[in-house]
Amino acid sequence: MTYKAVFFDIDGTLVNEEKEIPQDTIDAIHQLKKNGIDVFIATGRAPYYFEHYARQLGVDSFVSFNGSYVVYQGKAVYEHPISEKTLELLENTALAHNHPIVMQGAEAGFANHEEHPYVAESFYDLRVEVPGYRSSYWKEAKVYQALLYCEAHEEELYTSAEAPFSDVSFVRWHRVAMDVIPGGGSKAKGIEAVLKHLGITAEEAVAFGDGLNDKEMLSYVGLGIAMDNAHEEVKPLADYVTRHVNDGGIRHGLEYAGLI
Repeated sequence: MTYKAVFFDIDGTLVNEEKEIPQDTIDAIHQLKKNGIDVFIATGRAPYYFEHYARQLGVDSFVSFNGSYVVYQGKAVYEHPISEKTLELLENTALAHNHPIVMQGAEAGFANHEEHPYVAESFYDLRVEVPGYRSSYWKEAKVYQALLYCEAHEEELYTSAEAPFSDVSFVRWHRVAMDVIPGGGSKAKGIEAVLKHLGITAEEAVAFGDGLNDKEMLSYVGLGIAMDNAHEEVKPLADYVTRHVNDGGIRHGLEYAGLI
């Protein structure tokens, strides 16, 4: 198979626990680009929380917000925001239980609580700036993803069959936080949209990932590659398991795919 596009998750895939891109990964992706392959970042992060990595890699195409906002060579090609009605209900429910929310638009994101420790903890772990405070940001901008802060034992308030949130999906990414994305949304949906835009089939695409929000895209593309450090639920869905992020995992996987 001749592959034409490669999609890379960020945390645990492109970057290690220190939130740094290993030099051998940088070199491998630069070589991949020289070989004429379209390179994409595919992440749950907002664009403004990975732009420094994109600059480091020289990449201007991405699937962000777990597939809800997709850009190809600097131009948006797919958008799937959450409805205002759902965001209003979600915010009111969360406020009633003292659960903070960060609403994320294409240009900025804001928390509806000031200086909440859960928000600070999660953004510290990402090594990015904690968002500022602004109430009901959904009234000002399209929101492609929300971050809902609660512990696992509190999830049922939002995820049970009785909860009034059937048009959004919840994906836990942190001890105290879940991503909230449009129902049926995933990185795979975002990849599907950009491949259609480019006239490329799923079989001609490769994806690298390690987390629970990577499961759909690893199953969707022609060659799904899981990192050795991937979540154990992810590895069975991949076609190949490469090395650890700190052990040349990206280069090894690209060599396995015959792309470098």
